[in-house]
Amino acid sequence: MTVPSFVAETLAVMLLVATLVWAVARPRGWPEAVFAVPAAALLLVLGVLPLSQAGAEARSLAPTIGFLAAVLVLADLCDRYGLFEAAGTWMATGSRGKPVALLGLVFVVASVVTAVLGLDATVLLLTPVVLTTVARLRLRAKPHAYACTHLANSASLLLPVSNLTNLLAFRASGLSFARFGATMALPWLAAIAVEWTVLRRFFATDLVGRGETEVAPPLPIPVFASAVVALTLVGFFVASVLHVNPAFAALGGAVTLALPALLRRRAKVRDIGLALDVPFLAFVLALGLVVKAVSLHGLSSLVVHLMPNGTSLGSLLLVAAIAAVLANLINNLPAVLLLLPAAAAAGPGVVLAVLIGVNAGPNLTYVGSLATLLWRRVLRQRGEELPISEFLRLGVVTVAPVLVASTVALWVSLRLVG
Repeated sequence: MTVPSFVAETLAVMLLVATLVWAVARPRGWPEAVFAVPAAALLLVLGVLPLSQAGAEARSLAPTIGFLAAVLVLADLCDRYGLFEAAGTWMATGSRGKPVALLGLVFVVASVVTAVLGLDATVLLLTPVVLTTVARLRLRAKPHAYACTHLANSASLLLPVSNLTNLLAFRASGLSFARFGATMALPWLAAIAVEWTVLRRFFATDLVGRGETEVAPPLPIPVFASAVVALTLVGFFVASVLHVNPAFAALGGAVTLALPALLRRRAKVRDIGLALDVPFLAFVLALGLVVKAVSLHGLSSLVVHLMPNGTSLGSLLLVAAIAAVLANLINNLPAVLLLLPAAAAAGPGVVLAVLIGVNAGPNLTYVGSLATLLWRRVLRQRGEELPISEFLRLGVVTVAPVLVASTVALWVSLRLVG
């Protein structure tokens, strides 16, 4: 079936917008894939997305989706081994009831968890632990809750494994795992430093006084789970050197944790299946196909014209700004899928500037990142939902400084690392 070009372009854009609206609203709690998969199928049936192009896109996304699946299981198993609960008790004891000290510890833990286990682990597993810790210490929850969502996005700049957008950028950049991490270390630190400075001032009135000081002793850190995570991280470096898909290292870590957990009844097979989150993986694939259809029918050429050439500081700042705006308009995952082809042609520096925009930019709105939507859902489930107006005001005062500081740090890092 042949569809006129204008009709094809309009339909593809409408289905992309509708898919994102569904993902934000999730009527009756239905998964994002309930709309995304039929939308992608409709584009295939009507010929808006040729089967050959769909197959190529699916093959391109398959390694990333496989990696995401393994990391989701790995993070869930770390939670079942008590790693996050132990981190919560460590933060409670270390803060001694001081809200600023607790915020500092939340920053440390959230930044590390995001970098190593990914932003979904911070949003879904660490945020409830932080809220429980705050309640135990009888402190105000807002600064610490906002730290979780902001760092889930901004602190996901460090490693290819920190964010789904990073995995896509990693492939497009052509960098090794170690080179990627070395180049993004300075932007990562800059983003965290700016987030700390702004949140510390923004919530100054919430960070006064002192909470409960008599708390239970910290739980021991689960050695086995921690060792497996450390070895998995080493495996990512080794896989990169050997030009092996890092999904195999993630799979190895997940299997190593899963087998003892199943044997000791710490987890059931059904629990592993739920952690795998097949509907979300299907959503990622379907969304990629819908974005590909939009790209084929004109949006990619527009993006190419917008993207500047070169890696001067001005060019990198403009790239990061474009990526941030696009992420807040259509979500960061479609944004990175649209921007990467043009960015990859301009070199790894531009790819990493795009990454800064799509990772830190979404802190401006709820729709910019799926992780932010998940964070909001966690708060709702616990009766801790925060005002939208406050979220927007905090985003306004944090996003621009984080983008500028991280991009300047990237520009410096590119000249230091090469």
